[in-house]
This record gives sequence, structure tokens and C-alpha cells, in this order.
Amino acid sequence: MKFDPSIEIAENDRVYPPSEDSVLLIESFDVAAGETLLEIGCGSGVVSIHCAKNGAVVTCGDLNNEAVELTKKNAKLNHVTLCVKNTDVYSEIIGKYDTIVFNLPYLPVQEEGELAMSWSGGEDGLGPLPALLGDAPSHLNPGGRIIVVVSSLMDEDKLSDLLSGYCVKTLSELPLFFEKLRVLEIRLNR
Repeated sequence: MKFDPSIEIAENDRVYPPSEDSVLLIESFDVAAGETLLEIGCGSGVVSIHCAKNGAVVTCGDLNNEAVELTKKNAKLNHVTLCVKNTDVYSEIIGKYDTIVFNLPYLPVQEEGELAMSWSGGEDGLGPLPALLGDAPSHLNPGGRIIVVVSSLMDEDKLSDLLSGYCVKTLSELPLFFEKLRVLEIRLNR
């Protein structure tokens, strides 16, 4: 997909705003008309809105109630239909999807608070990635894919161990001043 700067995104200081990693994620993959897509950690809704405008049928959710409300507001501003849920990874998610997307909290820091949960991936930076992958078989259609953003600041050994049982492809990379971000496409080995 192409990042569309004409998409209107309201912001809230308690919700992670669209950033370089959001644009990288959006421009790393395409969706097909009618493709079912689940975005976990939707934040402002910018990724979900791009996917919906490109023809996907989108369900999205976030643990932060303010992010849920902001995503609903931004969907309305951009005239797209999204099913938006308050969820902790899959806690409120029913059904199976062709694609699961998560710009997960990947910084290896232990911080608390509503906004910190959007970047704090714990000591190893993996954050909710193990839970996302562990329960993915219950939420992915056959042949489905998971698309996530990871950082070179994560514990690379733990990340490698976690991904060892999957088919993983790097879709794009973005070198930044202090880290390198990668967008990975992960498929289950069935």
C-alpha cells in the first residue's frame, strides 16, 4: 500500500501517534479487496484505515480505551467502516482472519502507564509478541499471515528463538539513528 497523507488522523496525547514505524508498516504490505484483516494495537487507527480504504474488511482493537475511541473517531472522519474492540491481544477477538497486523510495543524498557504500553516491550522488547504468535492458529485462516514491526533493540536471541518454528520473511527495513526497524511477514508452518 502507499501511505496516503490525505487521510485525516486526529490525535490524543494518551494514544501513540502515527510515526515512522506506522508509515513503514503501511508501505510494507498490500491487501486485496475483501481480505479479512485484524489489527491488534490499532492506536490512532491509521493502519486499519489505510487497509479499509484499500478494500480489506477490518477488525481492530487496542488495550487502551482512548485508542479505541480515537480509532472510531478517525474511521468516521475518513468514511470507512471498522469493527473496533477493546481487547488485550485476542481477549475479545472472535473469528479467523487472512492477515493479522501488529505494530507491537518493541522497545526493551519497563515503563508503565497508558501511553508507555504502546512502546514498552518489557526487558526483552518482545512484549505481547509471544501471545500474538501462540494464539495465532485460532485466529488465522489457512494460508494466513501475521505482519509485525520489530526492532534491532529487541533481544535478538529471544526473537530468533521465538520465530524459529515459523516461516519468516522480511518485507522492509528502516535504519534509524539508534536502531533498525524491520517489518516481518510470519506464516505458520502447517
